[in-house]
Amino acid sequence: MDDVAVTVNGLRRPLLAAAHTTALDWLRDTGLTGSKEGCAEGECGACAMLLATPDDRGGTAWTAVNACLVPAAALNGQEIVTAEGLGSPEALHPVQERLAEAGGSQCGYCTPGFACSMADEYYRSGRAPVSAGEAHEELGPNGFDLHALSGNLCRCTGYRPIRDAAYALGSPAADDDLAARRAAPAPVAVPTDVRSGGGRFLRPASLDEAVDVLRDEPEAVLVAGSTDLGVEVNLRGLRPALVVAIEHLDELRALVVGSEVIEIGAALTLSEVERRLDGRVPMLAQLLPQFASRLIRNRATFGGNLGTGSPIGDAPPALLALGARLVLASRSGEREVDLAEYFTGYRQTLRRPDEIIRSVRIPLPLAGIAAFHKIAKRRFDDISSVAAAFALDVDDGVVTAARVGLGGVAATPLRARATEAALVGRPWNLTTVRAASKVLRAEGTPISDHRASSEYRSLMLGNALLKVYSTTLIASREVPA
Repeated sequence: MDDVAVTVNGLRRPLLAAAHTTALDWLRDTGLTGSKEGCAEGECGACAMLLATPDDRGGTAWTAVNACLVPAAALNGQEIVTAEGLGSPEALHPVQERLAEAGGSQCGYCTPGFACSMADEYYRSGRAPVSAGEAHEELGPNGFDLHALSGNLCRCTGYRPIRDAAYALGSPAADDDLAARRAAPAPVAVPTDVRSGGGRFLRPASLDEAVDVLRDEPEAVLVAGSTDLGVEVNLRGLRPALVVAIEHLDELRALVVGSEVIEIGAALTLSEVERRLDGRVPMLAQLLPQFASRLIRNRATFGGNLGTGSPIGDAPPALLALGARLVLASRSGEREVDLAEYFTGYRQTLRRPDEIIRSVRIPLPLAGIAAFHKIAKRRFDDISSVAAAFALDVDDGVVTAARVGLGGVAATPLRARATEAALVGRPWNLTTVRAASKVLRAEGTPISDHRASSEYRSLMLGNALLKVYSTTLIASREVPA
């Protein structure tokens, strides 16, 4: 393991850690204790650090991620900056200065994580002051997007002074080393094989190598962003014998917009997908800002969200409504499966142990009406009680096509086939919508748990379609004659 190393705050350090050690634990063991453990599941941001990632111009973006979820071994060959690397007591970083001046820190436990998330946005390419008319409660006059802090939790200071600190930030100075670093390429992926602590962490050099490993080691666990596996490791003591990391494989990181299909690589982070699509798929433009937090989206992937087979994942309902298909790769070749047939039971799917989700294919043209509704206890950074996605085509006042994807109401994400049948061929009016809403309320087999009762889930399903109709009605009235 002597050749396993990571650049931390500008200095190369040997990465001596067990295969299952998190980046947070490794950092703290090496004396960098600014990062804290608040939740160990990526919901509080106290552990945030900056990771050098490729930007869209061949340079580097400083991307905030949860150190508590990232395997330390995944940092091999990478470059990170912690709160200690931003500044020192004698020479504070501008982010740290603004936090101090605004009174944005009280107990200080969460402050290093806030500083790193703020630094991500501080160094974001394209951030610039906006006009008075463009600024609003979630976008500062300096162009600071407050959603950059959505994954950071403060228990005592209150958010107003933190927001004030964020909105007081200027642009990086000409001699800012971290700003200058953005002009150079980010580190490339380094093949890694760490065997210690009773486990093995393997980062293959190619997709071919990865599928060979899965063929020979069917019990291997795949990991990309580790936003799900990291929780299992931290809170449930999961210790897989072999973890195969695939987040850097070029074959899984393409995004192609064609004439008949949009293909999204399964290992692209959701933040990358959101940025590169830039609203091209309205359904995803509605989904992604509601998917956990920016810290999570900076690591999470469609491949991971679909690979877990969770019935409450946010992506499946939207992708079901889009009519998505998955490309599965193995040593024997590739096959394409309809996402509507992919889920076979609770956390069970058609994917074989020797297969990797290579990409998600969304057929074109897109539906004329697209709506994604997530019902949760919090507006952001929460698991949905119910998620419903609608893709409808209406021609001359008649519904000609309908796809409805649901999550949180059955053992698997599902297509609401009965509701679709109740819509297609009927007028797009209140009578049809009310009748279809009754059908929708009966879809799935919702249960009662700590998030919602079965009755509440059913009620929310029916209301979701009514909301879609009312929204389209309002929109049509706003269009000038």
